[in-house]
Amino acid sequence: MKKLYFTIAFLSLQFVSAQVTPNSLFQDHMVLQRNQPIAVFGKATSEKTVDVTFRDKTYSTNVKNGFWKLFLDESDAGGPYNLIIKGKNEIVLSDILVGEVWLCSGQSNMEMPVKGNKGQPINGSNLAILNSENSQIRLFKVGRNMSQKPIDSCEGQWELAEPATVKEFSATAYFYGKMLQEQLNVPIGLITSSWGGTPAEAWTPNEIIASEFKNFKGWNKDNTKPQKNPSVLYNGMIHPLKPFTFKGVIWYQGEANKTYHENYTELFSSMIKSWRATWGQGDFPFYYVQIAPLGWGGDNQAFLREKQLKTMFAVPNTGMAVTLDIGEKECIHPAEKQKVGERLALWALAKNYGFDAVEYSGPIYKSMNVNGNKISLEFDFAPNGLTSMGKELTDFEVSGGDKIFHKAEADILKNGKLVVWSTKVQNPIAVRYGWNAWVNGSLFNTAGLPASSFRTDNWEE
Repeated sequence: MKKLYFTIAFLSLQFVSAQVTPNSLFQDHMVLQRNQPIAVFGKATSEKTVDVTFRDKTYSTNVKNGFWKLFLDESDAGGPYNLIIKGKNEIVLSDILVGEVWLCSGQSNMEMPVKGNKGQPINGSNLAILNSENSQIRLFKVGRNMSQKPIDSCEGQWELAEPATVKEFSATAYFYGKMLQEQLNVPIGLITSSWGGTPAEAWTPNEIIASEFKNFKGWNKDNTKPQKNPSVLYNGMIHPLKPFTFKGVIWYQGEANKTYHENYTELFSSMIKSWRATWGQGDFPFYYVQIAPLGWGGDNQAFLREKQLKTMFAVPNTGMAVTLDIGEKECIHPAEKQKVGERLALWALAKNYGFDAVEYSGPIYKSMNVNGNKISLEFDFAPNGLTSMGKELTDFEVSGGDKIFHKAEADILKNGKLVVWSTKVQNPIAVRYGWNAWVNGSLFNTAGLPASSFRTDNWEE
């Protein structure tokens, strides 16, 4: 009898160890990316081949070193479908949709749930939660994890959008996906991978840190906070998603880098490029949020905001949603997450989904001209001119050759140009707007999208 029990246990163990397993992203209720080859991948121990059946077509691939990967044909939006993965065992995944999939990453402002958190509200959250039931929006939240080496799996579960799931999901990501789903009328899959208080270097592959930033002294070395160390979140929360097929990325991060912002443009640019290289899907869209003004912390965040703005020009197929008008002086987590998500969605709708008539960026400084004691400024992304949206034009400064800035007056002319001057500066040579930690943005285009803080000089801090 003991021998029989041993034999049964041994055979059971053999069966379990022989099973083919898909990557942890492949579950019931998932969304697959439309109109692109769809990566399906996972692990296997003893199998030599793995078969995958989707939409009445079967695909086969060889197992190499315990891993397998294949690509399904491009598919139009639709579903629900079954996805069948077969080795010596068979896995049937059901209720699979095909639509648009976006990866949503960053620190606490991406992580902040729709319900708000610890006394910090999200404007409109209760009605948003009430009206959130939508089987065409699917949510996956990557579990927090850090690792010294890249790993291949993560924790998380695909869930349908409904009050109980949406209230716990990223507000920025949810409002982004909700607007896309309403306009595109296709399934939307949102994968969040975020962790509050984390710097960009934690989300950057180690080979990039080692080769491009090895002499930088600003990295966190506090072992009581591994999650802030270089590469540990890329290893534990981004690499496990490779090479899952998605449309693009939205990103909300920057506050954790504001005290050592000097190389943020280079770091952020390298991070974006490294993710694109890892996935091998070309220069997929990467849209991000410029950090909002904040009245405490002792740092002039305008320098970090400038580094974020420069990234948009340094890296192709990127775009930035500005939040200069919706910051909160005493709170690092602004409540207007719906506007943030929708401003990100405008970039995607205009640049990726054919909504060519929609304005998607606030005004961006283009050029200046000095005329006497006044400076006139021109902007891109303001085709119908500028407006203050009923606010007083504030937070402008001008300087002469002494490099001392004085509070300035500003006026919007009928030809769309902005004129700035100060009675204390007779020969102005430079203008700054919103160049403080705390400002309340007052410059917009006529679509109501705010201008980024900017400066016309490049003087040392």
